[in-house]
Amino acid sequence: MDTTLQDPLVGQVLDGRYRVDARIAVGGMATVYRALDTRLDRVLALKVMHPTLAADGSFVDRFIREAKSVARLDHPNVVQVFDQGADGSYVYLAMEYVAGCTLRDVLRERGALQPRAALDILEPVLAALGAAHRAGFVHRDMKPENVLIGDDGRVKVADFGLVRSVDTVTSTTGAVLGTVSYLAPEQIEHGTADPRVDVYACGVVLHEMLTGAKPHHGDSPAQVLYRHLNEDVPPPSAAVPGLSVELDDLVASATARNPELRPADAVALLGQVLQARGALTDEQLDAVPPGAVAAEHDNAEDRTSVIPRLLPTRPVGEDREAVLNRTSRLQTPPPEPPRRPARPRRGLYALVLAVLVVFGVGTGVWYINSGQFTKVPPLLAKTEGEARARLKKAGLEVKQVKHAYSDTVKRGTVISTDPAVGARIRSHDAVTLTLSDGPETVQVPDLKGYPLDQAQARLKKDGLVPGMVTQAFSEDVPKGSVIGTDPGAGTERHGGSAIALTVSKGSPVDVPDIVGSSIEDATSQLQAAGLQVKIADTQVTSEYDAGKVAQQSPGAGKQAGEGDTVTLTLSKGPEMVQVPDVTGQNVDDAKKALEAAGFQVEEDRGLLGLFGDTVKGQSVKGGDKAPKGSTITIKIR
Repeated sequence: MDTTLQDPLVGQVLDGRYRVDARIAVGGMATVYRALDTRLDRVLALKVMHPTLAADGSFVDRFIREAKSVARLDHPNVVQVFDQGADGSYVYLAMEYVAGCTLRDVLRERGALQPRAALDILEPVLAALGAAHRAGFVHRDMKPENVLIGDDGRVKVADFGLVRSVDTVTSTTGAVLGTVSYLAPEQIEHGTADPRVDVYACGVVLHEMLTGAKPHHGDSPAQVLYRHLNEDVPPPSAAVPGLSVELDDLVASATARNPELRPADAVALLGQVLQARGALTDEQLDAVPPGAVAAEHDNAEDRTSVIPRLLPTRPVGEDREAVLNRTSRLQTPPPEPPRRPARPRRGLYALVLAVLVVFGVGTGVWYINSGQFTKVPPLLAKTEGEARARLKKAGLEVKQVKHAYSDTVKRGTVISTDPAVGARIRSHDAVTLTLSDGPETVQVPDLKGYPLDQAQARLKKDGLVPGMVTQAFSEDVPKGSVIGTDPGAGTERHGGSAIALTVSKGSPVDVPDIVGSSIEDATSQLQAAGLQVKIADTQVTSEYDAGKVAQQSPGAGKQAGEGDTVTLTLSKGPEMVQVPDVTGQNVDDAKKALEAAGFQVEEDRGLLGLFGDTVKGQSVKGGDKAPKGSTITIKIR
């Protein structure tokens, strides 16, 4: 029964722009519709979040934030995000519509795939995930349902960033958000997720493509989760005898239960895949899995949220081996004419003809899309001879050999190739190799006596970087010129290394003590010593008379370079402070009051005051002002 008509969104226009034409799929978090962008007149996929999730404000906020970030991912193997918005209770995401099918459809129809087909699908998937990982995103729900295979043979990954915003375990139910068959042990046990959980899921998907079945089974999700935690993923060759050890190692590396033992991200895993492919023969890559059967799949277990296109139903009586050998581009065979009663022999001829047509169409499409192409094999860090041998084995030639310096790649080995390793290239085409000449080294020049600006320019010209500049006195190098470098002249350094410079401050000069002198006398003394004079803008109170030198910098006894400047701060005279009236007070109280006001205190007892304790007078009358720090004499009688 077609349930599309029962969907309340079908036929509506969301946000005044997106006309919902049909429901495509229902996933764990959202429903996907085919829709028309009425502004741009293009078909797209509209993913609308389930109302239970859309009611969670924090989830919607994270959904919007992640959607905006993922929309910036520009990669040919990533399903594009066009728009995001909300219309009432409907929170939606507008995405690229991919006409084709999902990897799940392929596995359901064909079962185990040939190793070449499995790797052809896995490599673009890892390229897409690698771009996301390097951009800071983790998919968290990699599975065959999220791998789209277009009618044109392109492979794309869907649902980037959506589950990135969701915790692995919900706070209310503790249920795992994701698909149990593809969850990494650390997702299950700790709720953590980094790029290595996507690596684990890709390892499970590779196992499923090679064997036609998931590695862990159980009567309930809990049993499957338990096996993820406690059992290693079995090697594919245990289910499909004859598979190479390289493929077993690849699955084992990606699905290691300890995340520290897995490749760090999809880029690292892609490197291992390319290396494994390079080690396989054509016979190993094209081996047909013996006795392969289409995988049974419970739709309730792995609900898809991608945009599938149903594969054509296999005609009754069609030869199963022909189905298994269909091209991975998934072309639909021509429709059969209406069945008519026929003699058994004619029916057999028709069946053979149909198989030949399917095989012929599939082979033609395969050659157009893949057969005439190969990929640049792994050549990095190989010697020129090893690289040439690998290229020859792959049916490729060496176009040109270039050389470049490298601080990390051993001399004489390959730094890079053009086209790059793993790039799609026509058979019998040529590749340019770039070999390492080792680190670029530069000899530090002798810069003694160079003015600073000229020394810095010389370092840049020689491929070095001017570093920290320090100053020091020198009897023989003029002020402002280079005394020496660190490291010293003649030392070999890598290009781009920083070189420290020591610059002369000139001959050392002892700074004279001119505090308390007049401006004229101070200037005369400093100039005679070969120093310049600067008068500070501000003045300070001091014990010296107004206009005298109160402070100097550098101070007396310090050393300065010839021609250096000494800054003089002038006195504006001593600070005048009001003298307290202490007449009639006892001696101790009077002294405390005067000292608190900033004065020195002396006692004048005379003959009559030897045994007295009362102040009968003071040298400065109470209420008058006196220089702070001056001495006040109190008379005691």
